[in-house]
Amino acid sequence: MRRSIKLFFFNRKQLYNFLALGLFICLLTTNQAFAQDLPPGGDEGGDPVPIDGGLSLLLAAGAAYGAKKVYAYRNEKKQA
Repeated sequence: MRRSIKLFFFNRKQLYNFLALGLFICLLTTNQAFAQDLPPGGDEGGDPVPIDGGLSLLLAAGAAYGAKKVYAYRNEKKQA
C-alpha cells in the first residue's frame, strides 16, 4: 500500500485562491517600492548606491557552491 505525503493543508481550489491572493498583494505593494522623485531645485547628483559589495559576495558564493557540486559529481561518477 502506497502512502502519499500531503504537502499542503489546502485542497486544490483553496490553494489556487491563496496563490491568487498572494499574487494580488504582491502586485499592489510593488508600486510602493519605486524611488521617490527629487525635490524641486535639489541636488540632482545624489549619492551613488554601492552595488558591488554584496554582489561580489553573492557571485563568489555561487562559484564556490558550483565548484563543490562539480567536485561531488566527479567523485560520485569515479566511484560508480
